[in-house]
Amino acid sequence: MISYVIAVELRSHAPFTFFGTVTGVVLMIAIVKCGVPRQVSEMLFWTCHPLHVFLSAMVTTAIYRLYGNTGFWKTLSVGYFGSIGIATLSDSIIPYMAEILLDMPNRGIHLGVIEKWQLVNGLALAGIAVACLRPGTKFPHAGHVLLSTWASLFHVTMARGAEFGFVEGFFTAVFLFLAVWLPCCTSDIVFPLFFSGGAKK
Repeated sequence: MISYVIAVELRSHAPFTFFGTVTGVVLMIAIVKCGVPRQVSEMLFWTCHPLHVFLSAMVTTAIYRLYGNTGFWKTLSVGYFGSIGIATLSDSIIPYMAEILLDMPNRGIHLGVIEKWQLVNGLALAGIAVACLRPGTKFPHAGHVLLSTWASLFHVTMARGAEFGFVEGFFTAVFLFLAVWLPCCTSDIVFPLFFSGGAKK
């Protein structure tokens, strides 16, 4: 039962994921072609990442509650760890792996839950609260995917040097897809359904 529910949810959310990846590639090309300064990428990362956590917490919590689970502590735990943990993987750890692979000169791992813990944790809890009041998944997931894509991209463009050619662009696009598809769908769909048992009311 749970495997079927996960497959249905993944299929229904796939168009958002694909669209998010395409927007990330377009943004990457624009940033490189226009020579956007690293400081702009840094500012945009610290805007997108916390908002990503907020929407991720909304979707993770909503999916968990929609499939029959309303216990306070369980809902809080699934919503928090499903958003904070996987958003960190998506926005920071996977992009940092790309930066190491490409030997980018300004690479660094930026962990929002540590560096801006009040903002990131506060938004995670806010997302959980909103989902408890009004659980919905598709439109928050679309926004979550876009923000995750952009946060991952800006993490990488923060690390780039003056030279950023086709090879760097290609591998960034590959890592961007991985950073969005696997963690976001795991956070929004697989993670909450696994703990819920997939049994809808």
